[in-house]
Amino acid sequence: MATINLIRGMGSFFKECEHPESRWARCPHEYTIRYRNAAGRQIEESGFVTQEKAKSRLAEVYQTRKNNPQSQRKAARIQQYGPMQFHEYVTEWKAGWRDLSPSSLRHLDSLLVHHLYPAFRSRRMGTFDHKVVEAFIQTMERNGVGLATQSNTFDKLKSILLDAHRLGLYDDNPLNGVKPPQYDPKRAVIPSPAQIREIRTAGDDTFRLVTDLMSGCGMRNGEALAVNTNNIVADDVYRITEQVNQTTKTYAPLKHRKAGDYRDVPLAARVRHSIKSYADTYGTVDGYLLRHPRDLRRPMPNHCIANQWKRIKNGGLVEIPEGMVVYGLRHFFASNCLSRNLPITDVAEWMGHRSIDVTFKIYRHLMPGSIGRAAQILDLGLAA
Repeated sequence: MATINLIRGMGSFFKECEHPESRWARCPHEYTIRYRNAAGRQIEESGFVTQEKAKSRLAEVYQTRKNNPQSQRKAARIQQYGPMQFHEYVTEWKAGWRDLSPSSLRHLDSLLVHHLYPAFRSRRMGTFDHKVVEAFIQTMERNGVGLATQSNTFDKLKSILLDAHRLGLYDDNPLNGVKPPQYDPKRAVIPSPAQIREIRTAGDDTFRLVTDLMSGCGMRNGEALAVNTNNIVADDVYRITEQVNQTTKTYAPLKHRKAGDYRDVPLAARVRHSIKSYADTYGTVDGYLLRHPRDLRRPMPNHCIANQWKRIKNGGLVEIPEGMVVYGLRHFFASNCLSRNLPITDVAEWMGHRSIDVTFKIYRHLMPGSIGRAAQILDLGLAA
């Protein structure tokens, strides 16, 4: 079946019969037209006796669509943003991300400066397609960029290009068919109870308190540094309300939370005693236990704990699992809960994860219903 295409955007017409195109003028069969409506869907109409009537209908549809206010607005956006350079577009795009925390903004700027701007700074926004994106990923691979950084950089580029696609700059999504970098984080390294007991006594009293808070309550590093006696809402409940932001060095809302949000976590007697003992020994400032060693008006910075951890690990004073970082203390809390069959929904809430899927992905291998345990159970069943 032959098809005659008109100018770009007008559509085409044809006949669904056995006659060649040269015989259509004398052929008794009717013409069919094909075009895309304002929503981009392909439409077919038949019943046109002559070629002139088919063309006339296509021209009518084309003019209607072209004069449609929505099409005019799209054309205006393409004219405005299509020639715009990547760095100019990103400046406008960033202005819409008003809820980014200082640390997230710093991370975004780092990806832009070190990866996206060197590749795309002066590229016109209207020239992006899947081949450009795929070539960029291959360049990162050749340059030895880490998989985590590749994944984060691709996610930011994806957000920018999808924003441009929603404006109508591209007929086809420039990310269609692109295989994103596959980042598979290593399994969390979790210390044993015996190793925790050794680690917590390898540093000073401040390090011991932070270790107890992270391993006993599941606090993040910054949350432990913001510990406050006023947040003990019951003998067995601690309310985490804020953290020390690593970028601003000030108290800030919890990760993934708004100001005023909180989460309640179990407070073991051992951890409660550790908080009380530290407060009795060193006192508090408005309830806060940990303050800057040189200025009690400021929160304790993250590097105070990081430096101790480095000295302990490099000094070989205690047994620390290979690959473990300070964050592994928090992983110990989760593994301790899951090994005692506590509900994963509760553990996800205590850990402050955005969804239960995050908890499941990180700690699946620790759960009683893991695939390894299932194999053992099935083995016993077959043996019987």
